[in-house]
Amino acid sequence: MVPSVEGYFSPETIARRYDHINHFEQLLEDSGTRVLKFYLHISKEVQLERLTDRIDNPQKHWKHNDGDWESRKKWDAYMEVYERIFDECNVVPWHIVPSDRNWVKVNAIAKVLHQTLKEMNLKWPELETMKFKS
Repeated sequence: MVPSVEGYFSPETIARRYDHINHFEQLLEDSGTRVLKFYLHISKEVQLERLTDRIDNPQKHWKHNDGDWESRKKWDAYMEVYERIFDECNVVPWHIVPSDRNWVKVNAIAKVLHQTLKEMNLKWPELETMKFKS
């Protein structure tokens, strides 16, 4: 994200990184690891509320970072990069989760996890008993 928006690397380097991500995800899937990817999306309006709350609420001061205000000015550029990542890094499909409200976010993720676990049809391992001599 940041290297793309801030121009830290060439487009060729970014494209290679996307390829590496896809190859890594494919390696994980091929070796039996189930990968789930979630993008927790908050709206620009809620982002502003949360950034402001980090200043106004003393209990959230630890979250404050002045650089977040500069990044916010590049919202559209970040959204474009996210769209590119969704298109290019898709060996494992993305779950885009609306996250303005925590209960909606948690519910959406729980549904995906529940469905995935059902599809995996997991079973408890058989109990191996040890025979002891008396």
